[in-house]
Amino acid sequence: MAQEYSVQLTFREQWTDERLKFDDIQGRLKYLTLTEANRVWMPDLFFSNEKEGHFHNIIMPNVYIRIFPNGSVLYSIRISLTLACPMNLKLYPLDRQICSLRMASYGWTTNDLVFLWKEGDPVQVVKNLHLPRFTLEKFLTDYCNSKTNTGEYSCLKVDLLFKREFSYYLIQIYIPCCMLVIVSWVSFWLDQGAVPARVSLGVTTLLTMATQTSGINASLPPVSYTKAIDVWTGVCLTFVFGALLEFALVNYASRSGSNKSNMHKENMKKKRRDLEQASLDAASDLLDTDSNATFAMASQFQRGGGQQKPLVRHPGDPLALEKRLQCEVHMQAPKRPNCCKTWLSKFPTRQCSRSKRIDVISRITFPLVFALFNLVYWSTYLFREEEDETF
Repeated sequence: MAQEYSVQLTFREQWTDERLKFDDIQGRLKYLTLTEANRVWMPDLFFSNEKEGHFHNIIMPNVYIRIFPNGSVLYSIRISLTLACPMNLKLYPLDRQICSLRMASYGWTTNDLVFLWKEGDPVQVVKNLHLPRFTLEKFLTDYCNSKTNTGEYSCLKVDLLFKREFSYYLIQIYIPCCMLVIVSWVSFWLDQGAVPARVSLGVTTLLTMATQTSGINASLPPVSYTKAIDVWTGVCLTFVFGALLEFALVNYASRSGSNKSNMHKENMKKKRRDLEQASLDAASDLLDTDSNATFAMASQFQRGGGQQKPLVRHPGDPLALEKRLQCEVHMQAPKRPNCCKTWLSKFPTRQCSRSKRIDVISRITFPLVFALFNLVYWSTYLFREEEDETF
């Protein structure tokens, strides 16, 4: 984007030269017409912010000079100009630009020549003026006299206020960027084991977003400040990159959880084997004790028919105390339910399900943060645009 604009205009200026007075033959001669401008004196006017310009000579030179009986001279010519227009692109593409058309005297100071706007309607704009990407909202006429070492020179200017048409950028930039960001969220709904699908989706959206950002910046002049479009594309690129990093985190959590789960299973198997072995040892000891007690009872009955001893463990028996301790129950007071914990409790707390939790949280976090960004972005830049309308 070159900071310039082109305009085709019919330029008219009028002055009085006492030397050109003539007799109108009792009102029958209104004016004389000349087609060669070098035959009369003319002001040395030039366009101070002109880059390029040319006259129109098809089919004949588009110029005429009218000399009235009182010495008044009207000069009219059709010209095309390319003028410099320094732009402030901080709000691009929600911006308004002021482009000026400056006309000044090159060699005559204000002591000899002064330019004045015609009273009434000095600037006339074609009705139903249509520009492809801008709308001409209004224009203002003013003076811009300049002082130099050689004197003060008269100057006129027209300030044209252009508003950029936003619909083009909405369709070509903003909506596609939103779609790319939303497409990058599809990976959150894919299975964590679908590595090729999630990687290809993340890389494709990231490259597409980077290409679109480069294309946007290629059509703009390099400036030292941040533009509104830079904020939008930068945040969208960050969201797409964040979705790709989220999968890397999910993959790491999944592999870490699998390793810990395998170690946990091995430890559980080892503990189960140890418990089984301890149970077998305890059962064998119990059988040995019962067999000895039975043998002692039988011997006692055979010897004298004495009183039978009960086969009940006494409170001080170590084995009975151990069994009683294993049957203790611990109760806790009920806690107030938490909505977030209740929702997260639907997913297991094992290490292998951490990756699933990350996906589920991302499904909600990414859209909410992006919606919040849109709210802040549009409220900020649209409010600044309304402030610029006070011009």
